Amino acid sequence: MEIIQLILLLIVFLTSAILMFFRKIPALLALPLMAFFIPVISGVSITDTIELVLGLGATRLSEAYTIAIFGSMLSILLQKTGVAESFIKAGAELSGDKPWTIAFIMLILIILLFTTLGGLGAIIMVSTVVLPILASVGVGPVTTVGIFLIGLSLGGILNVGNWAVYTNVLLLSVDEVRSFALVMFGISFTGALFYITIQLYRDGHDIDFKKIALRSLIAILVVGILFVTYFNLNDSIQQTILNVLASLGIGAKYLIGSGIVLLFLLSFVRLFSKKKEGEIFWGAYFIPVIPLFLILLFNINFIAAFIVGLLYGFISTFQKNSLNLFVRSILEGGSVVMPAVALMLGIGMLLNAVMGPSAPHNAKFIEGWPVLTLLKPVMSTIVPTNGFIYVVLFTIFAPLALYRGPLNVWGMGYGIAAIFLASGMNPGAIMGLLISVGQIQGISDPTNTQNVWLANEMRVDVQKILWNTIPHTWAWALLGLIASAIIFM
Repeated sequence: MEIIQLILLLIVFLTSAILMFFRKIPALLALPLMAFFIPVISGVSITDTIELVLGLGATRLSEAYTIAIFGSMLSILLQKTGVAESFIKAGAELSGDKPWTIAFIMLILIILLFTTLGGLGAIIMVSTVVLPILASVGVGPVTTVGIFLIGLSLGGILNVGNWAVYTNVLLLSVDEVRSFALVMFGISFTGALFYITIQLYRDGHDIDFKKIALRSLIAILVVGILFVTYFNLNDSIQQTILNVLASLGIGAKYLIGSGIVLLFLLSFVRLFSKKKEGEIFWGAYFIPVIPLFLILLFNINFIAAFIVGLLYGFISTFQKNSLNLFVRSILEGGSVVMPAVALMLGIGMLLNAVMGPSAPHNAKFIEGWPVLTLLKPVMSTIVPTNGFIYVVLFTIFAPLALYRGPLNVWGMGYGIAAIFLASGMNPGAIMGLLISVGQIQGISDPTNTQNVWLANEMRVDVQKILWNTIPHTWAWALLGLIASAIIFM
């Protein structure tokens, strides 16, 4: 019976993934269908599937899609007031015809921000600054999304908050996690430079390959030296550096906080002064930045930060028809993002289907969620015994990190890691596996809320992002697995 269930599960997963991959069925329909059939095949009753998986799953990502709606409102307001268009023109004039350099700078900026930031709210706010700049120098929509997702994933590799699962579940030391994280960062960063160069060439830009190869080599060496130098300093020097940065951060906090207050005051003063019709107040260019600072420096709730941004946007762009424009931005912001919201409903259902409903609704499944229970014995039998099998096996199955599959850390991934650990697999190799295939998940997976948001914002099909990035991320996963096998197997 279990063998039949497993075969049926595999058929459902592969069929749905292939149909979505080749765009024969939209993810909007495929994800709820997967969410229904996966638990039913695993032994969950149809009643529980409808109630606990589909019903409760639809609200699982409620915070994410609420944030997406508010972010979309701010984005539409920027467009309708002409700030976005003016921002793009100004960016184009300042940057000149240097798309590779601008793309590289934006990549570094995203990496740095997301070594500490996280969550869809931060992604939306950073994207309102980065996307127009990349568009201003002629970077294509797909390439723009790819650069952003790669920067986000690279930042995530170095985000210490993401290391907790490896130190807590796999009982690895911080030094062990850091060492491999730096190796994987080096592989992916080098790959990112190749991605930018190839994509800009495909977008129709003239590329001086010799000059870019030299710049890339310099960038890799500089970044490598900085990281190796920092992480090889003794703890006291590292702590001194962190203390200095913290002190600078406190100073910057008060300085930027005062600047935000001043911008609000200047915007209020402008309300009562004479202004030309259609003229954009210079302070309006700070609309997308203010919410980002509120979160980064003052730890303000994402939605609250967006509300402050909307209010500042209304005041700083005020004209005769601003109230109507503001209301239309709110209404259109919701409607524009509805395709992304609808997709997030399906993602939430699929999460419940794979991982089970959250407490207290999972109380009736005392022995564990049937889907995971069914998969545990199978996964424990495929533990590789040597480095060659490890690389070949997980390279072939790396795409199982997509669509909340078994190797997706935001799906079954950590549960599977626990199974591998109990089966005697080296914990370092498990970490190497998850971080390596995590590049496919973090960049290419159409069920990531950030992929859905960015694709919707740039008006491209989220599946197109998968097609575009997976040749790169699969190659990076292979190189990461080879490095992991050499180090841990």
